Amino acid sequence: MAEGPDFSKLELIPAIAQDAETGDVLMMAWMNEESFKETLATGRVVYFSRSRQKLWRKGEESGNVQQLKAIYFDCDADTLLVNVNQIGGAACHEGYRSCFFRRLDPATGDVAVEGDRVFDPAEVYKK
Repeated sequence: MAEGPDFSKLELIPAIAQDAETGDVLMMAWMNEESFKETLATGRVVYFSRSRQKLWRKGEESGNVQQLKAIYFDCDADTLLVNVNQIGGAACHEGYRSCFFRRLDPATGDVAVEGDRVFDPAEVYKK
């Protein structure tokens, strides 16, 4: 039986963040072994940013940090489910609570936005 996630197969593994209280899926990001170990050591969730090629301490710019509650890994030890306390109200860099704020209607192909923005990304990221 695996003792934890297996980073020997893949350097980066998917990490699905889930609100520990509501069960809502907040986002999906990537973790490498270093971000995983820092998450365990600090209790604050850390991912690996593929675009920046460095550790991404969730909320370092926005203040919307994720406090670790529990980590689960799947049967192949190559995917993580990270239960978090989402501090600041938004997990998404577009300002929504969840990154999964767009719903696609399979019958019509129409896309609808569900939920309201918690913050304005232009103000928070100054870009």
